[in-house]
Parts: sequence; structure tokens; C-alpha cells
Amino acid sequence: MLLSEDMIKKMLPRAYLRRHVAHEIFLAIAYFKDLVPTMEEYIYNDGTSKNLMSLKGTIPVMITGKTYNIPISLWIEDNYPQTAPICYVRPTREMMVLRGKFVSSNGEILLPYLEDWSNESELLSLLQIMAATFGENPPLVMRPRHELEQGSCALQFQRQGDVLTTMDESSYLSINREDGQPFQQQNETNC
Repeated sequence: MLLSEDMIKKMLPRAYLRRHVAHEIFLAIAYFKDLVPTMEEYIYNDGTSKNLMSLKGTIPVMITGKTYNIPISLWIEDNYPQTAPICYVRPTREMMVLRGKFVSSNGEILLPYLEDWSNESELLSLLQIMAATFGENPPLVMRPRHELEQGSCALQFQRQGDVLTTMDESSYLSINREDGQPFQQQNETNC
């Protein structure tokens, strides 16, 4: 069910430019139907928190001729549109972040459109740019099957060619057997 602009406006605290923000959210969810607006607590890097309007869900992205639904979260601060939304890709348990030019290792989205944000920038345009950019530079990859099977392993990896980099920045080369499984020595583990 598509929310009306009035319904969205009622969700927003008075600190927001309610009519403007509600209109932009309405346009965004009319185009990207799997996004849902909600008021939720956002925790900043310094540990402070604030209730902000968010859009959560997936956006369809064409990657090598196939459509993939990329999970994202956008946080809209109460001084929007003076400030850009805070944007993240949100991998499911089966996915991992692919750190690159447009996505940090923690999933924060780093697009030039966000860096050059102005009062004329729009939420719908941001989402369209995100979908196009992610089609050329996928932000997520499926976690290798052996990592899913070893749920106790806590390391996450970012793929860079055939070299995998752990969160502590150490690297190793991943070489797979013909059956797609990694080579392992007798006393070696994947953790």
C-alpha cells in the first residue's frame, strides 16, 4: 500500500520541513516501491542518537543484465534539504559489503551526488543515481558458501580481485579448487 503525502507528513516531527520532505519521500516510494518510510533512532559515530525519518528496503539494480535488489537505509535529518541523507547499504546475513570507490567498509554510501548536495538536490534523483552507480560498481556480494556454513566465524572480507582483505587489513590470496571450494591444508581452518 502506497502511503499518501499526508500520511507521511503526519509521521514527521515539526522540526522537519514537513510538506517538502513528505513530497520527496512520496515521490521516492512511488518509484522505488520496496522502500518504507519510518521514524527510527539513528546513532551517530560519536554515540549520540536522534529519532530521524528513514527509508529502508531495497532498490532494484541491473548488474550484467540481471536485476538484483540491493538493501539500503537512508536517514533524513531534520535540517533536510540543507544536508544530504545519511546512506548505507545493508547486507543480509548471506551478503557482505564490497568496499570500493562508492561504498566504505561499514556500508556507508559515498557518492559524489551526496558530497555535492545542495538545496536543489532531490531524494528521487539520489536513489536513481545510486541504482545506476551500483549497476556499474556493485556494493555487495554474496558471502561464499563456506563462510555461511561456518556461522561462528566473525571475520568479514572485502573482495579486491582475488585478494581478500580482513577487517584488520591483513590480506590473503583466495584460490579455489575446480569444484569452487577453497583449498585447505589438514590443520587449516577458514576462521
